[in-house]
Amino acid sequence: MLRRFATAARTAPAPQTLVERIAQKHARELPFADYLVRQGDFVSIEPHHVMTHDNTGAVMSKFKAIGARRFKTPSQAVFTLDHDVQNTSEKNLAKYAGIGAFAAQHGVDFYPAGTGIGHQTMVEQGYAWPLTMAVASDSHSNMYGGVGCLGTPIVRTDAAAIWATGRTWWQVPPVASVELTGKLPPNCTGKDVIVALCGLLNKDEVLNHAIEFSGSGAASLTIDERLTIANMTTEWGALAGIFPVDSTTLEYYENRIKIVGDKHPRINTGALRQLEREVVPIHQDAKYAKRITFDLSSLSPHVSGPNSVKIATPLGQLEAQDIKIHKAYLLSCVNSRQSDIKAAAEVMKGHKVAPDVEFYIAPASKEVQRDAELAGDWGILVEAGARVLPAGCGPCIGLGAGLLKDGENGISATNRNFKGRMGSRSAQAYLASPAVVAASAITGKISSPDSVVGRTGKSASPTASPKFSVSIPKPSQVSEATAVLQPTIAGFPATHSGELLFLPADNLDTDGIYPGAFTYQDDIPPAEMAKIAMRNYDPTFGTQLRPNDVVVGGFNFGTGSSREQAATCLLYAGVRLILAGSLSETYKRNAINNGLLCLEAPEIVEMLTAEVGGRGPGKGTLRTGWKCEVEFGAGRITLTKGDVVKTFSVPVVGKAAQELIVVGGLENWVKTQIAE
Repeated sequence: MLRRFATAARTAPAPQTLVERIAQKHARELPFADYLVRQGDFVSIEPHHVMTHDNTGAVMSKFKAIGARRFKTPSQAVFTLDHDVQNTSEKNLAKYAGIGAFAAQHGVDFYPAGTGIGHQTMVEQGYAWPLTMAVASDSHSNMYGGVGCLGTPIVRTDAAAIWATGRTWWQVPPVASVELTGKLPPNCTGKDVIVALCGLLNKDEVLNHAIEFSGSGAASLTIDERLTIANMTTEWGALAGIFPVDSTTLEYYENRIKIVGDKHPRINTGALRQLEREVVPIHQDAKYAKRITFDLSSLSPHVSGPNSVKIATPLGQLEAQDIKIHKAYLLSCVNSRQSDIKAAAEVMKGHKVAPDVEFYIAPASKEVQRDAELAGDWGILVEAGARVLPAGCGPCIGLGAGLLKDGENGISATNRNFKGRMGSRSAQAYLASPAVVAASAITGKISSPDSVVGRTGKSASPTASPKFSVSIPKPSQVSEATAVLQPTIAGFPATHSGELLFLPADNLDTDGIYPGAFTYQDDIPPAEMAKIAMRNYDPTFGTQLRPNDVVVGGFNFGTGSSREQAATCLLYAGVRLILAGSLSETYKRNAINNGLLCLEAPEIVEMLTAEVGGRGPGKGTLRTGWKCEVEFGAGRITLTKGDVVKTFSVPVVGKAAQELIVVGGLENWVKTQIAE
């Protein structure tokens, strides 16, 4: 992660990345007028739009619990019902009706069940607009990056805060540049690109980064291909994935205006002309945490799995294994647009779904289905034996008809194949492009379209690995020389002193921090929650913890579920600061939203790891003897042990984060804002 230091010298600032530039546009209450937002900064953001789906009901409860009575800006919010649309039970219909009534009461744009998947609606209806920031209480908001919109996920408390105040906080992530070179071979798709990236660069290279795609290869991709790639940057571990706004983007909106009409409230000629004026190329001297190059021309069709996006295999290798398929799926927000349906129909035309295969299709939206029907592609799939589901998430998230049963194999054009997500945990799930899914549905085994229909053009090798490279600049090459000391607000300590308490384990998950057996017991007092902290990781943690200790975890600290108790139990135990090699973004948001500060300090973690002989299970809780002083406004930690003194950098804690710590979390901050 990029670090920012206080410095007396003022030199010319480095140009901003696209992510930094968009974050700047939506940041509020910056330290001074010409402050430049950088990676690592904690900022208060006012996103262009915030989308919630079936979880709107839960956000409504949060909204009411904090005492909010009205939306700060009703047009900022979007409600889209898409997850459990096959559920026609009285309870679910009542839930949906309640959300619709709440939207009408507050003047919020509402898209009922059957309209389409929320992310598709955000793009189709212009809420996810190029060079703006749009957030959603759903992890696949990354998809908005396909049209040059900075999309990133938030948690439900954030959504309620935005409803009430227009704002929440964001720590600008490190930005990775992914340069795509060459052009896709005729039989490869955007899905093959992201499946290969997830499976070949599978060592958390872009975990919790924002990704900026660039290069001649990126420019050659269609909007649908960009949306697919941006969507699955989530599975690659990124918090955002964004493509540049270029002639392809502008042409897409010219065509959308023809479809929706020039009187559309968001997609219209005036908005497009303004966008054209805002498009500025990213300067070559912009600083990136990592640089990755990927040669599209070296790609062959790839398949993800089984049961992991971190496994990607050239289609040719799997095809030779005669892997039987029981179910096939063409649906979800990643690959059920008109171009995807067309690609599947071109393979399916003149064929039938194999007798022992169930092939499920659902459009990304009603508009998509209408256009596919007019083009004749939808009819081809239905006549071949496809089973139609309503526009929505459905089997992709394990809801409704068509789930995988014990021992079955499924191939899907969706974005996740975690064990048990689409049905039985004993099933095997693979991910592939729409054309490969259609071919497999016809043959009853994982197959290439070439085995069904003749194709022109081949990849260089049907079994070769694509060409890519990764470079990580030295810290001196990515640090920002113009960073400024940030003052601390009243009530927030300028420094914190204590001893480092090391938990030498990577991927310490929320169950290790706060056992799942206690998660749904809402009557446990704070003092008892404090005793439960770290019970599954190390039962002795509580007896070793001393006042002012700084807890230091390994990498990917707090991974797992979204339970807030994994943060609050440590707060109740007296912990005020957590350092880690890297943090689960959900855990970090839950912690800071509850008033517990978490910062990434990978260099400190590596130093302690070397001292204790590695990280791993069974090492427990270790008192290190290192006394630390943290200077929050300067982004500096000084460690002392005897005569040894070492200095490290951490992110500067800006006003947006300071305010949350002082008042005890985001809900309390919202209460102070609406009281004013």
